[in-house]
Amino acid sequence: MISFKQLPLEAKAAAAAGVVFFSMMLSRSYLAEQLELRTRRWLLRLQMALFANALMLIGSLHVWRSTVTTFSRSSAASSFCFMPWKIAVFMFLALAHSSFFTLLFLVAEEPYFFSLAAYTCLGAYIILIFFLFTLGSVEQAYKFLAGRGAKAGTGNKNSRTAMKPVLAVMLTVVLTVVGLLNASRPPTVNSVEVPVHKLPSTMNNLKVVLLSDIHLGPTVGKTKLAMIVRMVKALKPDITVIVGDLTDSEAEIIRPAVEPLGELNSPLGTYFVTGNHEYYTSDVSNWFELLKSFNIRPLHNENVKIISPKSTDDWFCLAGVDDIEADVLRYSGHGMDLKKALRDCSSEHAIVLLAHQPIAAKWALQERPDINLILSGHTHGGQMFPLNAGAYFLNPFFVGLYKVGQNTFVYVSPGTMYFGIPMRLGSRAEITEIILRSP
Repeated sequence: MISFKQLPLEAKAAAAAGVVFFSMMLSRSYLAEQLELRTRRWLLRLQMALFANALMLIGSLHVWRSTVTTFSRSSAASSFCFMPWKIAVFMFLALAHSSFFTLLFLVAEEPYFFSLAAYTCLGAYIILIFFLFTLGSVEQAYKFLAGRGAKAGTGNKNSRTAMKPVLAVMLTVVLTVVGLLNASRPPTVNSVEVPVHKLPSTMNNLKVVLLSDIHLGPTVGKTKLAMIVRMVKALKPDITVIVGDLTDSEAEIIRPAVEPLGELNSPLGTYFVTGNHEYYTSDVSNWFELLKSFNIRPLHNENVKIISPKSTDDWFCLAGVDDIEADVLRYSGHGMDLKKALRDCSSEHAIVLLAHQPIAAKWALQERPDINLILSGHTHGGQMFPLNAGAYFLNPFFVGLYKVGQNTFVYVSPGTMYFGIPMRLGSRAEITEIILRSP
């Protein structure tokens, strides 16, 4: 029988990840009601950081073997550049691994340089792993198709072995720079016209500005939020809605960074619903109070009547549901409750629903197909290559406008900023200007 010590490092890392994952499930299922809120908050974040790092360790071992060990067996090991290269790869991996811990220790009004560097390395790490795996798969396919009978010289074999990591690193550097530049640009303003069944004619051309996934935290601070608020004010919306993942930190720690939200002054109100990351902070109640102090109304499984400025008899129902992650985390007093959110919202009037995750939008339409428009976020449009494909297949609605049935539309924002990694590849940050049209 093989002992734990005899297992390869990858297997040990996988086992460690399994242990942490089991502890997370145990905490969620049995300890959630027994632990003090602040303790639960720190435990959850620490577990998530340890779980991510245990999984990453498997990839890091592959990166090290591909970019360092491979060359240590060749003439390159005697080069004066080899030691600096080893140090660079080690620092790169160390920074990537440390990124998840910045949520615990390095959150302030403006991002720390260390946090930006760590999350940039994390983004580059994901790209590098993808290319190493892809190029390795291509190499194996080539060997299989070429057949075992074809024998190549040792020199050619060593050359091909060295080319794979070199090419992967070069592609990673290029895409990292492109991703950083793309994410550093202001969000694009995307104007979308949506016909809303039963919207009163007096409310035709009503303008709703949609924000989502700002992720105030280690890499997004007050400066970026102030820029977003200026752009929103320039659009002069009738209503502003924030559909979750505004933050990755506790309200008390990051309060100074949130102050620009107080400048939003949409005449028919500014509204907010929770995303999954609000529940990861374990500080939702304090966030609700903070947002209320800035005249932003949280829709906690509730609705409001948006009354036409031209006629008090004309209105539509704007509702919001808690994010579905509240149910998974067993967050006391929270969880998606569509019946409560749509109480008194009859099909005689137009219904607009705010729901952070597209899967929640799908569930809502299965229960209430008379909803006319659902505004969501969460997917980030995949945010960066190669995560785009995963986000596409894991969500029933990916990004943009979808028509469901005869009179229902779903719009999914690609996000107004980004989560952690300050990069965008294959997606673009967006502020969405939604023009409601009456039939």
